[in-house]
Amino acid sequence: MTMWLPLLGLLLGISLGLLSDIQIPQIYANYLSIAVLAALDTLFGGIRAHLQHIYDDKVFISGFFFNIALAAALAFLGVHLGVDLYLAAVFAFGVRLFQNIAVIRRILLTKWTDRGKVSEANDLK
Repeated sequence: MTMWLPLLGLLLGISLGLLSDIQIPQIYANYLSIAVLAALDTLFGGIRAHLQHIYDDKVFISGFFFNIALAAALAFLGVHLGVDLYLAAVFAFGVRLFQNIAVIRRILLTKWTDRGKVSEANDLK
């Protein structure tokens, strides 16, 4: 069941977003964009952890909320200082997101090629 928690959260969030008529004011666009990026970073980090057999619900849930709060706090502080600090969060979460996706891709490719080798060995018997 723990494997499906990140994917279930993503599907639920997308569904609620598509089914609702909520309009976000333009002044909150920076906050929302980095919050979504932080959430995606945590989601793909959870998928990566599951594939590496080190997934922990507590780490996933706490990381999800901490990353979103940290990203929003950076954007808020940047707005009040007159500096685009949200770009630092976008860069950091973006880099981590692509790193997680790259690791997930490598793990899945390794599993896929290993499965092919096993089926070839079985065919030779």
